[in-house]
Amino acid sequence: MSALFDLTGEIAVVIGGTGVLGGALAEGLAGAGALVAILGRNGDRGEACAARIRHAGGEAAFFVADAIDPASLADAHQAIGGAFGAPGILVSAAGGNDASVTVTAERPFEKINPADWRVNFDLNLVGGALLPAQEFGPAMCRRGRGSIINIASVAAHLPLSRVAAYSAAKAAVLNLSQFLAREWAPHGVRVNTLTPGFFPAEQNRRLLFDENGQPSPRAQSILGHTPMGRFGQPSELTGAVIFLASSAASGFVTGIDLRVDGGFLAQTI
Repeated sequence: MSALFDLTGEIAVVIGGTGVLGGALAEGLAGAGALVAILGRNGDRGEACAARIRHAGGEAAFFVADAIDPASLADAHQAIGGAFGAPGILVSAAGGNDASVTVTAERPFEKINPADWRVNFDLNLVGGALLPAQEFGPAMCRRGRGSIINIASVAAHLPLSRVAAYSAAKAAVLNLSQFLAREWAPHGVRVNTLTPGFFPAEQNRRLLFDENGQPSPRAQSILGHTPMGRFGQPSELTGAVIFLASSAASGFVTGIDLRVDGGFLAQTI
């Protein structure tokens, strides 16, 4: 393994590591040598992800945590410190869309319930960036080093149809991440975002495929807008997250958004 991308000795926290993309990021970091703490609410999926990493020769453990509960994150942080040591890498991958705030013919934008909007917006911004950074970032600053990687979305750059709350929250994740990059750079902590394109996962599968597994009209539109003409594979995010996590590879990189989208955001007409 190139020294540029060797994370041996690093302790990485992946919040939302119980999901498809978060799990792939956790596995990628472990494959580069990091000890990985997988955080999430689903114990079965979290333990399964940790087991896959250990089976492949890596080191990982699952810690139950709710990304929108500060006390839960603090408890997990303390447990990670006791089991592994002080984390130097934080990946915030909690988030997703919700049917209750998806714009449909039956539920136009003006009929979205503000309470439902707040729940989804908070999941993606407060749980997806704010609270994890508040919990883990100051300790990194005190130690003088660290890499925080927040997961954004192509919807943060171009507001996608139907998912207004999700798009607005992810746009805020970009802005907050740049704010933190500026604030914490003097303390040796880098903050960047990773923008995945379209990667089929449990939260969007019903939007992308019909009951027979065929691409939906929405999926066909996405593929037509993606120059590479296909969906991404979770493993294709691995190189990007390792690059951003590694101080040897990206030590002078902070405040950027790294896109892994098959060219989706470069497409116009």
